[in-house]
Amino acid sequence: MSQVHLAGTGMTSFGSHPGRTGRDMFASAGLEALEDAGVPAADVDELFYGNFVGTLSERQGHQGPLMAEALGTTVPSRRIESACASSGLAVHDAVRAIGSGDADVVVAGGMERMTNMGTAGATDGLARAADDLYEVRSGVTFPGAYALMARAYFDEYGGTHEDLAHIAVKNHDNALVNDHAHLQQEITVAEALEAPEIAAPFGLYDACPISDGAAALVLMSPAYAAEHDLEAGVAITGAGHGGDTMALHDRPTLSRTPATREAAEAAYDDASIDPDDVAIAEVHDCFTIAEVFALEALGMYRGGKAIGAARRGETRRDGELPVNLSGGLKAKGHPVGATGAAQVAAVATLLDGSHPRAGAVADDATIGVAQNAGGTVASATVHVLEVME
Repeated sequence: MSQVHLAGTGMTSFGSHPGRTGRDMFASAGLEALEDAGVPAADVDELFYGNFVGTLSERQGHQGPLMAEALGTTVPSRRIESACASSGLAVHDAVRAIGSGDADVVVAGGMERMTNMGTAGATDGLARAADDLYEVRSGVTFPGAYALMARAYFDEYGGTHEDLAHIAVKNHDNALVNDHAHLQQEITVAEALEAPEIAAPFGLYDACPISDGAAALVLMSPAYAAEHDLEAGVAITGAGHGGDTMALHDRPTLSRTPATREAAEAAYDDASIDPDDVAIAEVHDCFTIAEVFALEALGMYRGGKAIGAARRGETRRDGELPVNLSGGLKAKGHPVGATGAAQVAAVATLLDGSHPRAGAVADDATIGVAQNAGGTVASATVHVLEVME
């Protein structure tokens, strides 16, 4: 496909924002992205906006036009819902709109406000991304669902809670210098192993926090960039979207995530690259085991090999494949509707040198990947970003 220029990024800090509304947070992120891109709101053709539980947390539906108005425009807009992959899919659809010639300038992003719901309310809201008939009504929540997936992985391939603890420690360490991160807190393997259990084999530090926040991107066609003499250091050159069954009991195995594999294969084919070409990755680590699933489905590790990657140092910032230099969902935070766009923004700024962890990126690194998953990976998006020559 033709390159889609990623011209601007914007993001609020992730965390607890009790005094802010969703429209206020998205306006902050979107206007920052437009300013970063040097593009006036009047030139935006469409808005693709990701959100999952806004009708519950803010009693607000029809959020697409509301968020467009917050950016100072009334362009056609749509709210895209794919659980935790909502804004990843918003970016995917925006890339397709530009690639097809339907639009020249698109704002893609998302927002979630969740801390006002409380832990029980947010857990209940997030559970709606699972199969209500067969899972939610039986009392399954996402910590329990991912714990089942982790135990299935351990049964098939091996692995221990200590392997997962190394992932948590790595991502907390990466977040220490990220001012947008929810948890700028150093932890040790021992602390992770001794934390209160939430769903075996997970302890508290195996789960991401409940967060508020927004993220936005400005994407543009090469023709628009040339006409307006605008430069973008990074382009999205590949985009993929994959799916799987909602209910875990309908899957042939719980130890692999084919939705990510499908999305990755499509994105790699789109960009004409292989997994070995990727220098950095931001992956969906809502729970520590999810980072393992993502790396294997992305083709960066064979089945059963990613479980020890953080412990061996391979995915740390001084390793061969730095993963989640932003801190990941685990420490950066997970305002669900904003996460996918935030991951793409992290890869872009890591590649262009403006991210606080950019020093961990090799000088000759030119390709990064962002993987965003919905629910228990019933949906997934993968985007390939490349430094423009």
